[in-house]
Amino acid sequence: MMNRFLNLCLLLCLALNTYAQKERPSSHVVLISVDGFRPEFYQEEKWPAPNLKQMAEKGVSASGVRGVFPSVTYPSHTTIITGAKPLDHGVYYNSPFEPEGQTGRWYWESELIQVPTLWDAVRDAGLISASFIWPVSVGAPVDYNIPEVWSLEKGYGGIQSIRDHQQPKGFLEEMEKEVLGQVNERTFNGDYLNREDRSGEMAAYVLETYKPNLITLHLIAADHFQHEEGRDGEKVYLAIGAIDRAIGKIKEAAERAGILDKTTFIITGDHGFVDIHAALAPNVWLAEAGLLEDKDDRGNWKAAFHTSGASAFLHLKNPDDNKTAKQVKQILQNLPQNYRKLFRVVEREELDQVGSDPNAVLALAPMPGIAMSSSASGEALRKAKGGTHGFYPDFKEIETGLVAWGAGIEEAKQLTTIGLEDIAPIVSHLLLLDFKPKAGVLYPGIVKEQ
Repeated sequence: MMNRFLNLCLLLCLALNTYAQKERPSSHVVLISVDGFRPEFYQEEKWPAPNLKQMAEKGVSASGVRGVFPSVTYPSHTTIITGAKPLDHGVYYNSPFEPEGQTGRWYWESELIQVPTLWDAVRDAGLISASFIWPVSVGAPVDYNIPEVWSLEKGYGGIQSIRDHQQPKGFLEEMEKEVLGQVNERTFNGDYLNREDRSGEMAAYVLETYKPNLITLHLIAADHFQHEEGRDGEKVYLAIGAIDRAIGKIKEAAERAGILDKTTFIITGDHGFVDIHAALAPNVWLAEAGLLEDKDDRGNWKAAFHTSGASAFLHLKNPDDNKTAKQVKQILQNLPQNYRKLFRVVEREELDQVGSDPNAVLALAPMPGIAMSSSASGEALRKAKGGTHGFYPDFKEIETGLVAWGAGIEEAKQLTTIGLEDIAPIVSHLLLLDFKPKAGVLYPGIVKEQ
């Protein structure tokens, strides 16, 4: 009798699981972050992105996606994967502020994320995940993981660091044998577009072979060449072509695997891009006032600006040193107008409202065209070129984009601006995850009603 009861319970559990699987709007979500992604790439005819444009036309696209402050890669990607702002998720910049001087470390380890991620929710649901070159993913709860990481040890090489932290061991070697060929500093190099091809091939191979329920993929070429040449540089056009080709490879893999009708593509980014002509070095003003020294460890310092692209955040050696905080504010207020007009001071109350680093006393947000330098010597205002990001996310050029297409997505819909924190709820809904983001909401009109 007991055995019959247990068998009935087992059959019921299997039936419920099968029902849940059928009810999921999507079985496979491919979440692609295009670093430096701009809405123009799918809106304007001049950009070579046929796959992206077709998805935007047939699915859902946004005129813009508002980012976080600072609008740089690592806090932005952590917001995408958590639906939380940096204030809550704990990844405040690309590189953490280090009181004894910057060592070159970045926020690599997923254990630094202070809130649940989509990867956690996927694992908790008993589903499978894969991730490729995603920021802050070392040690993440991902079944097939090639994280973004490199070594500070001279001559060690970035590829070996990836091998050291891959999950499972031998995963990269499997892909080298099956699809990639030898991966090394020459064949997987951010200075060249072959990296985008291989990133796309990795995701395509895993989607076709292991059919994970969630793939997170980070493509970097658009960011790299916009930094180098600005928004409309010749190499930026080539980069968009390579990125679109990588997306096409993944789409074809879903088709070969017979799962295209059950797969959703969500293509977004971390920030837009702004052409720059000058850079400010606010630590020069602090050095002149004797609040820090022009040394790698900042010497005998009381205050320092931690720069992050086109923004700078004030940190105090003693967080309770109100006297120094007031002194810095007075320095900024007393600057000549030709400097003062180039930025605005973002006070702590506003930083709380936008969800920025809780340890910063204030931040400097420059006007478009001005970047920030960490230097504590030389001229406070200096020449710069190319493009950058990190700006306060309150103008069009710094917004990123969103294209969603495939299973569970509405057809031929255009949205106005949404927030970067609103991406995670889309994924959560499509995979029916038990996931409650801190800040993000599911915008009506993106997913189909069931």
